[in-house]
Amino acid sequence: IEEHNPYGVAFIEATRKIKETLPHSMISGGVSNVSFSFRGNNSVREAIHAVFLYHAIKAGMTMGIVNAGQLAIYEDIPKELRDICEDVVLNRSDEATEKLLDIAEKYKEGGGEKQKANLEWREWPVNKRLEHALVKGIADYVEDDTEEARKQAERPLHVIEGPLMDGMNVVGDLFGAGKMFLPQVVKSARVMKKAVAYLLPYMEAEKDAKTQPKGKIVMATVKGDVHDIGKNIVGVVLQCNGFEVIDLGVMTPCDKILDTAKKEQCNIVGLSGLITPSLDEMVHVAKEMKRLKLELPLLIGGATTSRLHTAVKIEPNYEHPVVHVGDASRAVGVVSKLISAANKDQYAAGIREEYAKIREQRAGQKSNRKYLKLDKARANKLQTDWSEREPVEPEFLGVKTFDDYPLDELVERIDWTPFFTAWEMAGRYPKILDDEVVGKEARKLFDDAQAMLKKIVEEKWLTAKAVIGFFPANTVNDDDIELYTDEDRETKLATLHHLRQQMEKSSGKPSSCLADFVAPKDTGVKDYMGAFAVTAGHGIEEHIERFEKDHDDYSSIMLKALADRLAEALAERMHERVRKEFWGYAADEDLGNDELIKEKYQGIRPAPGYPACPEHTEKGTLWELLKPEQNIGLTLTESYAMTPTAAVSGWYFSHPEARYFGTGKIQKDQAQDYAKRKCMKLNDAERWLAPVLAYDT
Repeated sequence: IEEHNPYGVAFIEATRKIKETLPHSMISGGVSNVSFSFRGNNSVREAIHAVFLYHAIKAGMTMGIVNAGQLAIYEDIPKELRDICEDVVLNRSDEATEKLLDIAEKYKEGGGEKQKANLEWREWPVNKRLEHALVKGIADYVEDDTEEARKQAERPLHVIEGPLMDGMNVVGDLFGAGKMFLPQVVKSARVMKKAVAYLLPYMEAEKDAKTQPKGKIVMATVKGDVHDIGKNIVGVVLQCNGFEVIDLGVMTPCDKILDTAKKEQCNIVGLSGLITPSLDEMVHVAKEMKRLKLELPLLIGGATTSRLHTAVKIEPNYEHPVVHVGDASRAVGVVSKLISAANKDQYAAGIREEYAKIREQRAGQKSNRKYLKLDKARANKLQTDWSEREPVEPEFLGVKTFDDYPLDELVERIDWTPFFTAWEMAGRYPKILDDEVVGKEARKLFDDAQAMLKKIVEEKWLTAKAVIGFFPANTVNDDDIELYTDEDRETKLATLHHLRQQMEKSSGKPSSCLADFVAPKDTGVKDYMGAFAVTAGHGIEEHIERFEKDHDDYSSIMLKALADRLAEALAERMHERVRKEFWGYAADEDLGNDELIKEKYQGIRPAPGYPACPEHTEKGTLWELLKPEQNIGLTLTESYAMTPTAAVSGWYFSHPEARYFGTGKIQKDQAQDYAKRKCMKLNDAERWLAPVLAYDT
């Protein structure tokens, strides 16, 4: 817009006048606004920012609001681009805008000029080339450069201790300062691992000692749990910062973790888990560490873990440091403090004090919370006039299997926001691709994901499978759902046990339970329920092994993250077909992918272990009904984690008012009732219900 042409120079001149009039004033401005029209072309945006700052700072600007990690150096900008950017910013020519538009594509990342400039580093000395490759995550030339560096060094070890560690130190500093993001760090680790792997035979040939790590950490996903993406990411970040990581993988028994910690003389033990039963296993490991009189710090991480649970349930069982690590970016700082002779005691004391306050606050909150007795909560259930509702009968009753679901049908249904979350990049898709802070790296990550996704589909790296089932159903005893073998409803097939909200609600809000969405047996209304289990993980292991053999953590983590997304997409696709086709209660539904992701449809598909049905053993009943192990090769661990891990399972409800909710905390009267309904001992039920109990056991 022509009226906007003088805005940049007007700011600079206004800054100059203010500084002349008020010499002690401080002046700030939003730099990124100047280049907003060139979103998606980061090379041009960074050049505009650098030019603007160069002139604004000379005029007296003292602070700029801009992503410091994505600033070009003024002198490094190609002269053609720099001159035209100055024409635009300083409004020196009426044709400046058109000229910048004409050349912008040439300097867009991947364009000819940019690509040519990108290879100039190949002319640098080999040590600087290795450092550059590590910082930029470029693995194409690493073996050639490592060999050249080896020939110049006295010993192979010196290559690791010199240019390779120099590069990784830069990576660690940039990541710690928020100027690099997780996908970049994982790419850097790939380069480092390839270089070290190349040098290992030479080091072994001369019986060279390994470079001394900053510390040694044993990490594992605990017994019964098979999820490892987060653990693997933390391991990569720690290795990038000079720590040795012994990764014991998944489903790791307590004794193996602690035996390894002692045998390998580790400095720290790290535990990871995703499913809620893993929380109890972590408590068990802490108790065992105390019994064995270990003195190692204990790190806790994983999607279901929290500072609160660590402070309340784990830390009181072990007198040495126990620290919850919420994400990979915190791991290096925490580990560094815990192995530092100068900082460890002070840091550990601070954590103990912090966790003690958390326990005090929780005790106060518990005393202030108001709960309903179970009978009153049941009286406050969702009210449905079943005489006005006639449930739709599914197209078939029983079980149906889909053995090789087309992957290309799932790609368009992927919800990409959780994919970026897995890489610790905050923001919703697609807005994250143009985010001021992470947009550039998010776009690179997305492009890499698209390239791998294309191979997954075209080369059939993965096989997607699904099994669904529909059953006559009615609610009994308020909170249970009976499933029947046929429409006579005389022979019971299974009973599903659910939990009800007990937190006191404001007037008019029901105390929800999933059983409320199925017609009670005494109404005489014939209702139905569905169940499903899907996986997109078959075939993944051979590719993971291939990547790990090639020291390619980036591709390994990428493949696991994409398999998870495809599994969720398959769950969403099957639910759509259930609503419109197999059950048909919403046959006229016509929603786009954004609306599907936002769950604008009728019906829900809650999963055992999640907020509406948080108790995992109910998954065993689902397995008895659908037989996923025989039908689609999907198995359960002793803690009810699914393998392959790229999998989703749950129930189908069709009630028009069915919605997702969190059960929240429950009181002892409901735990006792639940144990009785499931024919379990109370202490066994309390163990499985531990994350939702409102009382201490």
